[in-house]
Amino acid sequence: MRIAILLFDRFTALDAVGPYEVLSRLPDTEVVFVGEDRGAVRNEVGSLSLVADAALHEVSRPDIVVVPGGPGQTDHMSDGPVHEWLRTADENTTRTTSVCTGSLILAAAGILAGRTATSHWLALEQLSPLGVTPSSERVVRDGKYVTAAGVSAGIDMGLGLAGELADEDTARRIQLGIEYDPLPPYGSGSPDKAPTEITEALRNRSRFLLEGRS
Repeated sequence: MRIAILLFDRFTALDAVGPYEVLSRLPDTEVVFVGEDRGAVRNEVGSLSLVADAALHEVSRPDIVVVPGGPGQTDHMSDGPVHEWLRTADENTTRTTSVCTGSLILAAAGILAGRTATSHWLALEQLSPLGVTPSSERVVRDGKYVTAAGVSAGIDMGLGLAGELADEDTARRIQLGIEYDPLPPYGSGSPDKAPTEITEALRNRSRFLLEGRS
């Protein structure tokens, strides 16, 4: 099984690395990072890079596609090499997936038309104009399409996929191996749980956050 994780300038690191950390532990599985060109790709902060070991045209028939989000998503909302690759790859995938605002890229490519999907809570309202029904669920499955909400939800998505692609015991072993047993010190992990003033402060800054500015 071959899993392709898309990289683009100003991606969010955990969007890509979270699913990678889980899915790379599946048996008989190759995970490859792909980009428009081979080489290092910088994350949204600019202080971290991952290496695209293959260009898009070199991985035309992956079994699974993972599209991360991040401020750089805004550069991939119109037709171009990324959209063309996604549509071609999607013809043969068993799962086409995204994390965070990666779902906006899939939607803009026409891949999620008429389906239900999720995204980062700050970006959910952007799905409807793209012909997608938004959901605030942490992980949404609609046929072979699996979308995860913001950033850390990619780990949950990866574990769910591991259970489907292998079996539940394999997924449990992976979860135990990475010691994924979250117990955050603050109950602010979703807008439903966070204090109103925190949610509103972040919402007011959303245009800067989604564009990668401080």
